[in-house]
Amino acid sequence: MLNRTPVGGLIRQWRQRRRLSQLDLACDAGISTRHLSFVETGRAQPSRDMLLHLSEQLDVPVRERNVLLVAAGYAPIFPERPLEDPALAAARAAVDLVLERQKPYPAFALDRHWRIVASNSALPELYDDVAADLLKRPVNAMRLSLHPRGLAPRILNLGEWRAHLLFRLRRQVELTADAALIDLLQLSGSVRETSPRGRPRT
Repeated sequence: MLNRTPVGGLIRQWRQRRRLSQLDLACDAGISTRHLSFVETGRAQPSRDMLLHLSEQLDVPVRERNVLLVAAGYAPIFPERPLEDPALAAARAAVDLVLERQKPYPAFALDRHWRIVASNSALPELYDDVAADLLKRPVNAMRLSLHPRGLAPRILNLGEWRAHLLFRLRRQVELTADAALIDLLQLSGSVRETSPRGRPRT
């Protein structure tokens, strides 16, 4: 789905997400507060270079910089490829090598949405008794770990582990504002905590 928010509104959202005032961002970017205000309200159209400059100051993830560019009428400039892309063959080989070196312990490589994109297939019994719908590809490691019909019943320190995973996920959401991660956080946060024996805690 295309983002219909004007580019000025997107810049304002990122500025507020970074907890910066217009004065703060203007000083960091070396522009006037008046000009930044005009950009945010749509009274001024930012150039491509200005958008990239503001994105750098706001530490906007490169995928979201493409969104800003498109919203302003410019072509996206940051390509994205899946791990299976032939152009990433060397990177994939390096990932597989690291995973294999972890044997006999299971190891996984995750994408930014916590989906398992590679594993070393060690300890296949890890998935015994896991609900089939949780193992449908792409398998999501967050849901697999925390779901009562996933691995949660086997995790002795589930409360601590759950808090750790959700902290990392919340941090990702704060930094990226990724819609898929926001959905995953809402879904994972609503999953009931289970005891090591699989009984829901009351």
